[in-house]
Amino acid sequence: MAPRPLNRLFGRNSEITPQGLQVSDKKFIQFLNFDFFYGSKQALFDINLDIPEREITAFIGPSGCGKTTLLRSINRLSDLVKGSRHNGDIKLRGESVFRIKPDVISLRKRIGMVFQKTNPFQKSIYENVVFGLRVAGQNNRAFLDEIVERCLREVWLWEEVKDRLHQSAWSLSGGQMQRVCIARALANQPEVLLMDEPCAALDPIATAKIEELIFALEKDYTLVIVTHNLQQAARVADNTAFLYLGRLIEFDKTERVFEAPKQRQTEDYISGRFG
Repeated sequence: MAPRPLNRLFGRNSEITPQGLQVSDKKFIQFLNFDFFYGSKQALFDINLDIPEREITAFIGPSGCGKTTLLRSINRLSDLVKGSRHNGDIKLRGESVFRIKPDVISLRKRIGMVFQKTNPFQKSIYENVVFGLRVAGQNNRAFLDEIVERCLREVWLWEEVKDRLHQSAWSLSGGQMQRVCIARALANQPEVLLMDEPCAALDPIATAKIEELIFALEKDYTLVIVTHNLQQAARVADNTAFLYLGRLIEFDKTERVFEAPKQRQTEDYISGRFG
């Protein structure tokens, strides 16, 4: 895959805070003094972070540093853990995700999720894509047909599966199943797509396909990705946040994080001294 052109990494409107963190002036998703607890254990500490719209932001850091908790907090999936709680706030377009009406389901339609493990339902390809729409009461066949084709084209899968839409999604390859899961998320027309290690279970060829797809989706969606693969973060992300022990250590344009990190902990992690 060709490297990102430099004009994609620089030339964005941004400013440097006194702490040296890169903060976009397009405050699309904002973490404001955000703490998160699992029972008595604190997983995130005083996170302040602005994620820009229609860019790709990667969360990196060693296992257990809080990356997935931070990601899942955006659409409140972390709330599903019994005994969890938070301090501070997360805002989407200036509105607290903890106050968005009518309910958290509406929030999760706006903020789609793709998980590490490919998880298509034990249904046909077609029914996987339209699942959320059917749950919402949509049963107009012509409308659903249109959504299925649009979403499968959007994930570059239509030509591969158009003649077997009513076969089980489990009959597909791992990479194809992950693209069905992405199509299922896109069917709800989200503003944001969260991806938790989307390529962890895939071979290099399928991984390259997903990474190319991520590039293509950026023009229409804001993408936030958790990855343990530093090379993947360097390839796909406009911005990179490095977390360690539940704290945000550094956030900047990806090229700066990897080539000229401001914090010693970031440099040590990027260079492989720990993690």
